[in-house]
Amino acid sequence: MKKLIMAILIMAGISATAQNHSMKGERGNMKDLTPEQIATLQTKKMTLVLDLNESQQAKIKTILTEDATARKEKMAERKANKEDGKKVLTADEKYAMQNERLDHQIARKAEMKSILNTDQYEKWVKMDSRKKMRGKGKNRGDKKEKRSSRK
Repeated sequence: MKKLIMAILIMAGISATAQNHSMKGERGNMKDLTPEQIATLQTKKMTLVLDLNESQQAKIKTILTEDATARKEKMAERKANKEDGKKVLTADEKYAMQNERLDHQIARKAEMKSILNTDQYEKWVKMDSRKKMRGKGKNRGDKKEKRSSRK
């Protein structure tokens, strides 16, 4: 009986240490790139999936470059706020951030609809919704991991 319990404990320990606990994924690699490099990579991925022509690629690349630049600026701003000690956002700040984010998503969707044809747009919407669902799954994993680390 002792040997069985010991074997189970050893197997549990091995499986726990063998798992990769970093949840960064590709974003860890992307943080060192410039906004132009990120936009170029994203445009090429979209070209492969959506079969974009050159004028579509150029228009989408400008949109993605603007988005990447804005993301870098926001990340720097959040990092500065974190270093200053400001951690908790007020309800009005949270509302403003979400409102701004949703307005941006609506504008981006309209821009993509004007650039892409109907088949490409439908593929893009599916691709975009899958990307969002993947992000939600990661957030749930992070919360579970945080709960288990509290114990």
